[in-house]
Amino acid sequence: MRSRQRDLTSAPDLKHDALAGALRRHRPVYVDLKPPCNHACPAGENIQAWLDKAQAGDYEQAWRILVADNPLPAIHGRVCYHPCEDQCNRQHVDESVGIHAVERYIGDLAIEKRWKLPTPESDTGQRVLIVGGGPSGLSAAYHLRRLGHDVEVREAGPLAGGMMHFGIPAYRLPRDVLDHEVKRIQDIGVKFVLEHPVADLREAIREGKFDAAFVAVGAHLAKRIDIPARDASGILDAVSFLKGVKNQSAPKLGRRVAVYGGGNTAIDAARVAKRLGAEDALIIYRRDRAHMPAHEFEADEALEEGVKINWLRSIRAIDESTLTVEVMALDEHGKPHPTGKTETLEADALILALGQESDTEFLRSLPGLEFGYDGTVIVDSNMMTGCRGVFAGGDMVPSERTVTVAVGHGKHAARHIDAYLRNSVYERPPPHPLATHDKLRVAYYTDARQQDERRLSGESRTSGFDEIVSSLDAAQARYEAQRCFSCGNCFECDGCLAACPEDAVIKLGHGHRYKFDYSRCTGCAVCFEQCPCYAIDLIPEPGTASATGMHHAE
Repeated sequence: MRSRQRDLTSAPDLKHDALAGALRRHRPVYVDLKPPCNHACPAGENIQAWLDKAQAGDYEQAWRILVADNPLPAIHGRVCYHPCEDQCNRQHVDESVGIHAVERYIGDLAIEKRWKLPTPESDTGQRVLIVGGGPSGLSAAYHLRRLGHDVEVREAGPLAGGMMHFGIPAYRLPRDVLDHEVKRIQDIGVKFVLEHPVADLREAIREGKFDAAFVAVGAHLAKRIDIPARDASGILDAVSFLKGVKNQSAPKLGRRVAVYGGGNTAIDAARVAKRLGAEDALIIYRRDRAHMPAHEFEADEALEEGVKINWLRSIRAIDESTLTVEVMALDEHGKPHPTGKTETLEADALILALGQESDTEFLRSLPGLEFGYDGTVIVDSNMMTGCRGVFAGGDMVPSERTVTVAVGHGKHAARHIDAYLRNSVYERPPPHPLATHDKLRVAYYTDARQQDERRLSGESRTSGFDEIVSSLDAAQARYEAQRCFSCGNCFECDGCLAACPEDAVIKLGHGHRYKFDYSRCTGCAVCFEQCPCYAIDLIPEPGTASATGMHHAE
């Protein structure tokens, strides 16, 4: 990322209309706005709050704030596509805060220190069945157990974790990290029943006397495509291929491997093929890079490792080791269209990574369920299906298929399941206004570049499945956390206290912020103008003709 770092911090603009006088027209108030990182997080983490503890070096408290929303921080610090950083206000000054790197450090430290999740204070006696032990199922199970419910997770595979175990390669997510975070959830009383696929959910609920169920089966079934093929022996689906690698039963691929698809699974399959000895790993994708569904950083890493990508190509026929591909062209909407021009490519193996679907056959006996055109289950705003008491999330419902989104679904569903079991309705608290970049006074902050995570070189990566990215150390993590602007929330910088000419700002002690003494305040707006994070707003003085607050824009 290009740095916007400057040599000197520019002077703040303190120009404003004269506000002080014989009659106070506006008064300052402390406000709390929603930082854009929190707003963008699909898991609903209170990012700013745990960064605040991390920058003070209180990593255990940071972890406890973190796991109140997400029980898998060490995993998320590695595999999340970090949309929070895409929205970070700091990117308008130099570079976004490396939130994922700090989260990973905190998560790894928790594993090292053996910090334990809080156990429920009491049991409700209500039983909930979770079908699927992937990220969404784990998240729902964790939150429901914390709320005091008896939770049983039934997983068809031999290990909990779902596609995190079998679909994400070890160079991105070491298995011991996953196992540790799953074990913590088990330790608070969640029951895991492995190698136990649910054939009929209605019957499983009845036999187990469950009061509610959450369905979170991952997308394990490869989508089919009709391609004329004279010999299909060298054709694999990506999910089965990645599972085979995990189980040490991967087939021999040969020297040249082609991967058909443009998502993250296609990228993983090509990178794994290189690690298994393929000299050439080629991704074939029918659109261009701008329209590729894979995350940009993952595509960059693949290219660094020697993976090649043939853009705007679609496979038309397979004849043993020869692929006939047609050149595509994009219209103004980014939709690919055939051009009639064809090319031939040589490949010893072809891996199909054209998307996955969830197996929903076990749901068919339930009354009231509706399914989308793509086989997903339709849910309402409470994550409940058309069958009362049955909820669904993760890959089962229409949404972006990522670990982070799935974890968010699990938490969201758990809150509504809890309310359902208590014969009530969960109502989300009204959100605070968003702290956008234009509200901040960045001149008061020091320019500081993001800490670089250590990475293996492209050539050395493909020699094995060692983790590519190394964790920050304690000093680096604290430094990175200290880059946070605390957008829209007071971080007790004492700026207002020092700036007030009337001593109208009263400090209430560490962690308690400040209050205004309106018997002294003249409404001069000095506190408002100097607050770097927009934690102070000006509102009309009660009884005056002013109709609106300044809200920075004025």
